[in-house]
Amino acid sequence: MSAFEVLQRFGTAALLKFAGAVALFLLLHLLRIPLVVIARVLEVSMRRVDRFAAKQASKPPKRPVNQFFQPSNAFREESSNVHA
Repeated sequence: MSAFEVLQRFGTAALLKFAGAVALFLLLHLLRIPLVVIARVLEVSMRRVDRFAAKQASKPPKRPVNQFFQPSNAFREESSNVHA
C-alpha cells in the first residue's frame, strides 16, 4: 500500500500520525546512540579499574605492614616494643 492509497483510504490525519510515529521512532534511536556509546565506555573503564584493584589487592606486601615497630621473632613472651 503506497502513501497515496493510505491518504485516499484513511485521510490526511492517519498519514500524518504514521509519519510522525516513524519520525519519533527514528529520533529516539538517534538519541539512543550516544547513550549506548557512553554506557560501553563506562563498562570498559569499570572493568579495567576492577581488574587493577583485584590485581593490587591480591599482591603480597613488599615490605612490613606495621612500620611503627620493629618485627620481633618472639613466640610467647611479653611484648618489649609496645610503648604505653
